[in-house]
Amino acid sequence: MRIFITGGAGFLGSHLCETLILQGHTVICLDNLLTGRTENIGALMGHPKFSFIHYNVCDYLHVDGPVDAVMHFASPASPQDYLEFPIATMKVGALGTHKALGLAKAKQARFLLASTSEVYGDPLVNPQPETYWGNVNPISPRGVYDEAKRFAEALTTAYHRFHGLDTRIVRIFNTYGPRMRPKDGRVVSNFIVQALQGHPLTVYGNGSQTRSFCYVDDLVTGIIALLHAPADELRKNQEFQDSVRFGLTQANLGSIHDPVNIGNPQELTVMDIAETVIKLTNSSSTITQHPLPIDDPKVRRPNIEKAKTLLKWEPQITLKQGLEKAIAYFRFHFDLAK
Repeated sequence: MRIFITGGAGFLGSHLCETLILQGHTVICLDNLLTGRTENIGALMGHPKFSFIHYNVCDYLHVDGPVDAVMHFASPASPQDYLEFPIATMKVGALGTHKALGLAKAKQARFLLASTSEVYGDPLVNPQPETYWGNVNPISPRGVYDEAKRFAEALTTAYHRFHGLDTRIVRIFNTYGPRMRPKDGRVVSNFIVQALQGHPLTVYGNGSQTRSFCYVDDLVTGIIALLHAPADELRKNQEFQDSVRFGLTQANLGSIHDPVNIGNPQELTVMDIAETVIKLTNSSSTITQHPLPIDDPKVRRPNIEKAKTLLKWEPQITLKQGLEKAIAYFRFHFDLAK
């Protein structure tokens, strides 16, 4: 396959590029490097099946030659990034998604949207199934990311229903691993960096809020499985597409074209995670508590029954195994002596 990936120099995008290249696919990586880094794709530069385009997906988008799949991963994703770049976050979720969908339509390519568990907001249901509509404050500081992704899901679904485009939507839950940036505002990277420096680990609130963390290799495996999953035969039927388009029937909630949660269902408190990182780094760090950020979710845990059923996927790497890999990466790649 010839695959076009937006945000391909980011944390997740670069792992996708690398894995798809190893599987024999040709990858075109596009990134404006707002939060992505060329270091993440450095090992792929010069590979005959890889090319990099420094470009903003929100602008006019054209690619020469055939494209079999478009994977839209461009977006600031950590709280620190989307709070620093709120307008850019909204634009890439709206204009960027529109441009990427347009490319997929023009090339008759499969389209996969990277959405997020943040579409569930501060959930009143735990674990969160794909059928849950969420509890989101659209005008909170976090709303720029939450609503950008919710809009992107709606636009992707509209292209599927109206144009018959073969689409996929992955709702990504908290992910960690190599190529995360130090102090990027994510829980795991913050804790690891603070522990390796011997600084107090910053826990917001009393640490009783829960999170579920998936190691990046597991996540990439799930995303690629979703990309390659066969399209629903029923959705290829024009009569069915017309009935959905005009509201005459409901879309099948079990459809591969509807959102699919990909994440690790093991739920831990933030305090548990902090203590685990201190133990695995053999750090002398203590834990300090700060006020909760606005609209910080109290719980976060995916229901992955749909992924298990439709994709035959579930995570394989334990939290301890994953954290040890992430800690080793931060020790080797960054000067954390300060």
